[in-house]
Amino acid sequence: YHTSISGSCNFETQDQEWTTVCGLTQDPSDDFDWDIGNSAVTGQMGPDTDHTPGKGQFFLYVNSSAQKEGNRARIITTNLFPASLGACRLRFWFWMFASRKTGVLKVYTAEEHGMDILMWSSSRHEENKW
Repeated sequence: YHTSISGSCNFETQDQEWTTVCGLTQDPSDDFDWDIGNSAVTGQMGPDTDHTPGKGQFFLYVNSSAQKEGNRARIITTNLFPASLGACRLRFWFWMFASRKTGVLKVYTAEEHGMDILMWSSSRHEENKW
């Protein structure tokens, strides 16, 4: 489901592939993948609901409990967003609670020559909330 904002997605994609609908790609060179699910899938290791007000229930998640330290799961935007001053913003909600094996969530900007620039990161939260 898209809104008028380029790149916007709430992961309520019905039977369609979320990567296509949301304009995201699994990084083929990472160690494991992001997946789409809801609280029924993630159980006690995930949030009770998603962040979307109303009937929203789906979100992306990674299962870090089955991974070795240093493993990476990475998704990349399919569409390029041109450089801008004050116009290109990233906003998302995240939930990192419960697992001691949760690593660090990082957001990078991919520079045109292929260099990744770390823009933001967060490690495990002590609060059970988005």
